[in-house]
Amino acid sequence: MFLPRGPGALCSYRRAGIGQTFAYRFFATRSYEPLRILFCGSDEFSIASLKALHKEQLDRPDRISSIDVVCRPGKRVGRGLKKIREVPIKAAATDLSLPVHEIDTFKGWTPPILPGGPVNLIVAVSFGLFVPPRILNGAKYGGLNVHPSLLPDFRGPAPLHHTLLAGRTRTGVTLQTLDLKNFDHGIILQQTPPPGFEIQNPESCTVPDLLDIVAPKGAEILVDGIQKGLFVPPVEDAGWRLPEESESLIHAAKIKPEDRHINWANWTWLDISRRTRVLGPLWSKALVANDASADLPSLQYRRVIFTEIEEVKPMKGSEAYAIVPGLPFVDGAHPVEPRQGKGVYVFTQDGKLLRINQMKVEGEQNADALRAALKARMIGDRTFSSNGSDYTPFYNPLQ
Repeated sequence: MFLPRGPGALCSYRRAGIGQTFAYRFFATRSYEPLRILFCGSDEFSIASLKALHKEQLDRPDRISSIDVVCRPGKRVGRGLKKIREVPIKAAATDLSLPVHEIDTFKGWTPPILPGGPVNLIVAVSFGLFVPPRILNGAKYGGLNVHPSLLPDFRGPAPLHHTLLAGRTRTGVTLQTLDLKNFDHGIILQQTPPPGFEIQNPESCTVPDLLDIVAPKGAEILVDGIQKGLFVPPVEDAGWRLPEESESLIHAAKIKPEDRHINWANWTWLDISRRTRVLGPLWSKALVANDASADLPSLQYRRVIFTEIEEVKPMKGSEAYAIVPGLPFVDGAHPVEPRQGKGVYVFTQDGKLLRINQMKVEGEQNADALRAALKARMIGDRTFSSNGSDYTPFYNPLQ
C-alpha cells in the first residue's frame, strides 16, 4: 500500500476486519516566531510537561524564548487552617528558575509583557481554571492543552479516575487547542495512534500508577507538537474516532464524596473493589446509638468508612443474608463478645460475601470492625440461626 507524503499530507485507510480508521499525517515543521509561553498548571501531570518544555527551551532558545508559569494560590489546611498547602507546580517552577504568577481568577489579570513582546502561546495542562477568550485572543498562537485520554472520550477534570473505573485496558494522550467556550472541546492536533497504548495490569492499576504512564507521554506529545508547529494556523483536526463511536463516550466528571458512597442494591463486588482501588475507602450509612452508655439509646444514621474489606467464601448458613445486599451481620450468637474472634460480614448485589476487617464510624477512630460496631451499638439483640449456625444481624441494612 502506498501512502502519499509531503507537508501537511493527510491520508487514511480502514484496516481489514476491524473497521477502524487510521489517520496518518506527514508534516514539515511550520515556521513561527520564538515562543513566549504562559504555562498554566497544577499537579504532577502538568509538571512533566513543564519540565519537558523547559528542556526544549534550553536546547532550542530560538524556538522557545521564555516560559512564565501561572498556578493557583496555596490553600490553608489542617487544624486551625494554620498550614498552607502549595500547588505542586509552584515548587517545580521555582526549581527551574521560572517566573511564577499565583492567581485564583483571570478576572482583572493581564499576562506580563516580556522583553521580546507579549505572551504569544498559552499552554494549559491540568490547570482547573478556564482560560478566557480575552487571554487566548491576546496570544498570537492561541492556546494548547494536553489531556490524558483519547479525546473526545473522557472529557472532563478526572479522566484518569474514570478510565480505571470504566475498566479500560487502553488509553492515550491528546494534544488539542484551547477552546474559547468549553473545556476539552478544542481541535485535536495530535493524539496517540489507535487503539491507544496498553494499561499494564489494568485490574490492579491505581491512579498514581496510570499517572506515571501518561505524564511522560503527555510531555512528549506537547513538545513534539511545538517542534512541528501544529498550533500555527491553519490548524488541522487529527482526531481519529469514528462518528458512530460517540454513543460510547464517557464524561470524566469531577470526583465527589458521593462517588465513594456504596450503592448496595446495585453494585457488584467488582464495582466495590474497583472503586476502592481507584477512589480509596468507600462508605455507607448505618444506624448508630447516639449515647452508647444509655440503657435505651436513640439511634441515628452516621457515616461508616470501610478502611479494609475483602472477599471471602460463603459460610455455612449465611446465604439467607444474601437476600438483602448491604445487611451486615456477625458470625456469632447474641450477645456478641469482641474477644470471640468473630467478624463482620455483608453480601453484595451479585451474592459475594465480604468481610469488613477495619472500619471507622463517624466521630470515632478507625478500629477492628467488630469492636467499632459493638462500641456504636450497631448490632441488634436477636440471633438468627440457620443450619446449626448462629448469626447476629445489625439493626438495619447499610444505606
